[in-house]
Amino acid sequence: MLMIPGPTPVPEQALLALGRHPIGHRSGEFSEIMAEVTENLKWLHQTQNDVLVLSASGTGAMEAGIINFLSAGDRVLVGSNGKFGQRWAEVAKAYNLDVQTITAEWGKPLDPEQFRQALEADTDKQIKAVIITHSETSTGVLNDLETINRHVKAHGEALIIVDAVTSLGAYNVPIDEWGLDVVASGSQKGYMIPPGLAFVSVSAKAWKAYETSNLPRYYLDLGPYRKTAAKNTTPFTPPVNLFFALQATLRMMKAEGLENIFARHDRLKRATRAAVKALGLPLFGADDCASPAITAVAPVSAEAEQIRSVMKKKFDIALAGGQDSFKGKIFRIGHLGFVCDRDVLSAIAALEATLQSLNVEFPAGAGVAAASQVLNAG
Repeated sequence: MLMIPGPTPVPEQALLALGRHPIGHRSGEFSEIMAEVTENLKWLHQTQNDVLVLSASGTGAMEAGIINFLSAGDRVLVGSNGKFGQRWAEVAKAYNLDVQTITAEWGKPLDPEQFRQALEADTDKQIKAVIITHSETSTGVLNDLETINRHVKAHGEALIIVDAVTSLGAYNVPIDEWGLDVVASGSQKGYMIPPGLAFVSVSAKAWKAYETSNLPRYYLDLGPYRKTAAKNTTPFTPPVNLFFALQATLRMMKAEGLENIFARHDRLKRATRAAVKALGLPLFGADDCASPAITAVAPVSAEAEQIRSVMKKKFDIALAGGQDSFKGKIFRIGHLGFVCDRDVLSAIAALEATLQSLNVEFPAGAGVAAASQVLNAG
């Protein structure tokens, strides 16, 4: 049972679709699937912009989002308050961009005011892009993308490039309403299928920047993806069976509806956090910036890795660990994608039994009761 931020659980409809015999990716049948998938991706992204599909991970989508619209020496602001914000700064530096990092302590959200000040101080309009991780998976923190984006829009020149890998499909990211330029995500998260596909939404403003970008690219050059997507095909060989699965899960998502998807993730997040608090375990990150994808816990009465080990061995439930300097200090409970009330209740009940086996004192049944109260309230 996967209770990690990715890969996430895969529904039966998608598993059955994956088991189909492959078809030719240059066939009319595949073009029909591609057309439906593209239309539904635009629905999910709440955009009329291009939404391009790459055979890559979320990191590939973000690298593509950076290198297609910028040039060597361009100045960029990168928000870094966790592992993935840190990664995007590393990618930008690898391509010889002039990187200014706006940081926050891991477990804390980025401060939009720091972005406002940096952007307003840039009177010569040298800042070409602001790169933000919306849901920082390493810490379970949701950054205030809407406010930061408003400051970027006030600047006028800079693009906003967004890692929405664990927010898209779990939280409201209205791309056209907010005017987001480049938004990247990955298949093994809210899309509910295995790893292997990545998605990049591109605005008209970003395509204008593409015309003058001079960074090296070939496989991740989004121009050919745009050209072939208009003909319902791909520039290179795609993982055909993942498209079968994506077709199935996008249909499921449309049937559930965006508002219901967002409400479900919010309810599961609140239930998980209420349960953890009731068990006397400290949360890593405040309620007002909690990610809908993952809840990070910083236990003091037992070691994080001990808890993860027992959960896996006794109950076959996988929780995520901490990263970098927080390895062994926190564990993370995923509630992203194909996850329902029953899954959260099962995980919390198993967590209670795990704590009991580790001789941790807590009010018996408190976690399940707290989660149930939230879930019953809706």
